[in-house]
Amino acid sequence: MLDFWNQYIFDIIKQPLKDRAMALLHKERNSETFDNQLISGVRESFVNLCSNQEDRLQIYRECFEAAYLDTTASFYKAQAHEYLAENGVQNYMKYADDKLKEEEERALRYLDTGKGSNSLQLLVQTCVDVLVKSFKEEILRECAPMIKNNETSKLNLMLRLMDRVHDGINPMLEDLEQHIREAGLADMVSAADIITTDSEKYVERLLLLFHRFSTLVKEAFNDDPRFLTARDKAYEHVVNDTKVFRLDLANNKSKIMVSKTQPESKCPELLANYCDMLLRRTPLSKKLTSEEIETKLRNVLLVLKYVQNKDVFMRYHKVHLTRRLILDTSADSEKEENMVEWLREVGMPADYVNKLARMFQDIKVSEDLNSSFREIHRNNQSSISDNVNIKILNAGAWSRSIERVPVSLPLELEDFIPEVEEFYKNKHSGRKLQWHHLMSNGIISFKNDIGVFDLEITTFQMAVLFAWNQRPRDKITFENLKLATQLPENELRKTLWSLIAFAKLKRQVILCSPECKSPKEFTDSTQFSINQQFAMIKNGKPQKRGKVNMIGRLQLSTERSTDEDKEGIVQLRILRTQEAILKIMKMRKKISNAQLQTELVEILKNMFLPQKKMIKEQIEWLIEHKYMKREEEDINMFTYLA
Repeated sequence: MLDFWNQYIFDIIKQPLKDRAMALLHKERNSETFDNQLISGVRESFVNLCSNQEDRLQIYRECFEAAYLDTTASFYKAQAHEYLAENGVQNYMKYADDKLKEEEERALRYLDTGKGSNSLQLLVQTCVDVLVKSFKEEILRECAPMIKNNETSKLNLMLRLMDRVHDGINPMLEDLEQHIREAGLADMVSAADIITTDSEKYVERLLLLFHRFSTLVKEAFNDDPRFLTARDKAYEHVVNDTKVFRLDLANNKSKIMVSKTQPESKCPELLANYCDMLLRRTPLSKKLTSEEIETKLRNVLLVLKYVQNKDVFMRYHKVHLTRRLILDTSADSEKEENMVEWLREVGMPADYVNKLARMFQDIKVSEDLNSSFREIHRNNQSSISDNVNIKILNAGAWSRSIERVPVSLPLELEDFIPEVEEFYKNKHSGRKLQWHHLMSNGIISFKNDIGVFDLEITTFQMAVLFAWNQRPRDKITFENLKLATQLPENELRKTLWSLIAFAKLKRQVILCSPECKSPKEFTDSTQFSINQQFAMIKNGKPQKRGKVNMIGRLQLSTERSTDEDKEGIVQLRILRTQEAILKIMKMRKKISNAQLQTELVEILKNMFLPQKKMIKEQIEWLIEHKYMKREEEDINMFTYLA
């Protein structure tokens, strides 16, 4: 009966019926009113009159759905171009978004959305093709200016539209990356005069940029993971750029084959400096609460995540920590130890973090040793044990290839050293102590014609001043001071200059004749004498008593150590690279060059980003020394040699 109805009646009326339904649909789109049950009734007719048991929606799809999709496409093809021409792209985006929502709601009323029907998806795709895909290029051209002008609501709208189109998001990601790189670098370059002389302002500037770009991604792109990745990639470029700061790592003395490295960002060094300012007793740390310091330290770790060469940060952070622990200048010992754990949490290499933890352990052990030593000498009136603080440090944890600099100590200290060695030997047989006077400091009582002052000085400064201990009014030549102190010439020049031109003092401890403008001008015949008029000035008047710290930033390395530090970074990278290559080769036995480089970067990324040139050179070095070989039939394939 149903087949008879379809053949003799429905086939005749279905076209006019369909045309009438589409005409009503056109009216609704033009905001004309009618009984919308008419269209729904027509749809139901097309569904219910199908006699095909295997596909009950056949007639509906062929007649109603196809016409609905064609009518929709035709309507918006005419409307969209006209609206865009009259209202511009940004207004058109709002129009397109509204129409997409409107058509989805309409489709739920008029199209079959039951099981087995994909009418809604087809309708949405048709509308997207006509309203968005056709104008993709015009819409995307607005992206870069919107990002630049921080038009977040419009960008959010663009995201909704472009996310519906194939390859619609990638151009937006590229625009965001380019904006962050260009705006970030422009901001840093514009503030170069300020941030190049102040690590605090440099780090604060970087953090300000990060929060600015993060807010943009949150408000404009709803923290979409794709846009967060683009932010991270571009921000990493800003952090590691060398336009404002650069660190040249020269490597002239290496016995292992490596060429001159490319300049790197100085960011990791400045981050370490900023951490030091927060963890040391400084004007900055004193004005901040404990919570504020913790927040700022965690912000440093946030920036550190984007630093490619974390090994540079590690090296400088350890230097600063060494100074703080030796001079006892930490603002908060709990924060110091927390920082070590935070570094572990953000993925710093375990061997590095373990060495930092060992440094704290050494300080605590040294405190116990000092207590025991003082207890033994408690009844010895001639001993200076109560006035001396000994630090026994583990060479493996603390060592930075510190050179042992010869110096002639005051007799009181010279005589004291054997007592300490004997005490330590009795407690720990088989261990050997090496004295590093370069890292030592103390307080002396300085007397002149004005008064008596407590000077906090380095051991080298002490050695120089004690040259006048028995002859306070004599003039001593540079040549004789070399003999008296036994200091190397460079160290003596630097030490004398710290006593002749100390920035915080108006009256200096030592005078030189003739006057010199730099330590390089000292000659063997230059004469030095104690300033009998030395005093601290307060309210324009010299004080008869007082205490002054002349250590400043205690030198823990010799004159040439800055270059050695940089070379040390390169040397360690070479060894780390070789170690990682051999680890991979031992595990894989046979591997391609491309796969080796990929796995190598993955292993080393938490320390530094190895340059391709360095990787190539270390592979060649390992081949030359028979650790691995290149396959004869395929030069890009390597084999491990046991």
